[in-house]
Amino acid sequence: MTHQHTVLCGELRGYLSDYLDGAVQEAVCREIEKHLAECPDCRVQVDTLKKTITLYRLAPREEVPAETHVRLWKVLELEMSH
Repeated sequence: MTHQHTVLCGELRGYLSDYLDGAVQEAVCREIEKHLAECPDCRVQVDTLKKTITLYRLAPREEVPAETHVRLWKVLELEMSH
């Protein structure tokens, strides 16, 4: 992995949530998709985040303890900051 590729991976993490929500500009979206096509590590990260969001949204709220919600958001924020 080249230094430039590593830099792009770091930049991508800052946009993942907005990207998955469809809230990034079209040009940014194209760049992210181009990077994902070339970077298996980032594809895994995006797929994992998608699955986590889907599971979280599908889980009945009364079955997920409040402290689990807090821990999940902390992990997601930590993941996005790296």
